[in-house]
Amino acid sequence: MKIAVIGTGYVGLVTGSCLSNLGNDVICVDIDDERISNLRRGVMPFFEPGLRELVELNSAQKRLMFTTDSQLAVENSDVIFIAVGTPSGKDGKADLGAVFQVADTIARFMNGYKVIVMKSTVPVGTCRKLREYVASRVKGDVSFDVVSNPEFLREGEAVQDFMMPDRVVIGVDDGRAKDVVYSIYRSVERTGRPVLVTNVETAEIIKYASNAMLATRISLMNELSHLCERVGADVKMVAKGVGLDSRIGPRFLQAGVGYGGSCFPKDVRALSQTLKEHGCRADVLDAVEAVNERQKVSIIPKILQLVPDLAGKKVAVWGLSFKPKTDDMREAPSVVIINELQRLGASVVAFDPVAENAARRVLKDVSFAETPFGALEGAHLLVVVTEWDLFRELDKARMKELMAAPNIVDGRNMYYPEDFRALGFSYVGVGR
Repeated sequence: MKIAVIGTGYVGLVTGSCLSNLGNDVICVDIDDERISNLRRGVMPFFEPGLRELVELNSAQKRLMFTTDSQLAVENSDVIFIAVGTPSGKDGKADLGAVFQVADTIARFMNGYKVIVMKSTVPVGTCRKLREYVASRVKGDVSFDVVSNPEFLREGEAVQDFMMPDRVVIGVDDGRAKDVVYSIYRSVERTGRPVLVTNVETAEIIKYASNAMLATRISLMNELSHLCERVGADVKMVAKGVGLDSRIGPRFLQAGVGYGGSCFPKDVRALSQTLKEHGCRADVLDAVEAVNERQKVSIIPKILQLVPDLAGKKVAVWGLSFKPKTDDMREAPSVVIINELQRLGASVVAFDPVAENAARRVLKDVSFAETPFGALEGAHLLVVVTEWDLFRELDKARMKELMAAPNIVDGRNMYYPEDFRALGFSYVGVGR
């Protein structure tokens, strides 16, 4: 299959690389000259395990190419994936400006039947509007179809998620387009992974509903964590007990400092706005968002419980990305926490194994250590914000020796409190 993927951000680059690895001829397009130049040299724009190897392998075998030439990509492809960003606007709605810019480009250069596949996360009804938009601008007697094929990629696990997905969702209203897109995922289906075919609107909602449900589970446990602290319960054991219910399961029930990243925050907001635009209430989603924003700052009272006066104190922060296995700093709780620490007079020394470069672009007046232990030297407090595996089994006695005062706020409940308290640490977790 000859495929174009427009947009080489997180979704586009992973999608294009994985599709080429399935044997398709893929052209990835972007308007960013520097990004395309770097990709041709094997330089990745973000950290994602296994992605660089896929790009190098399939580029070498001539199945994957990168270009800024949209005309070349559109004219030489049968299927065109749209994979550009849809960030939150000021009102919480998804900003579809980039999507319709791409649509204009496709309409201008279409030279035969094309299947346009929406991979970007867009509100319900967008594919219908896209179809009308392209139809009003296409030149000549050229036919096309628009398909919704939402992505369900977890940062840090994206390559595996594409190759071995929980499900593939195809929203389509035309049999010809269905056959084309279905054929792309035939090799995935052979591994036993379900392919769900729906109409377009259903597919659009499935994507938002999935992220909203996962965000809701996180916010529910974060809200319950405060009750646990008040009454002497352990939220870790609450999560385990709840997760053992086969109707619920254990995933996304961990309390912490809140969710972040490129999907949950903007998708919850966008779905809430879509409900309201259609005359529906969005009480649950609005509460999910409010709980998450409160949770990010709820760590500050825990810090002040251990170090009441932060003025002139050094605070070590372990983990900056919104989750492990990625360098993504979008909506990361670490940014809110560090800004508040600095407002209270603390100097911050941070360590993250992969996100330092991305963090430097969004954090000011923060020192960066080369190792976790380097961040602890002379620190009056350690705040664990991202649960990188690297932090799990570090020498606790050495940690105490390096610190000016043995205080730790475990924002992800990574540790057993008794292990630290036995060594003389003052330990505070979330909901414990």
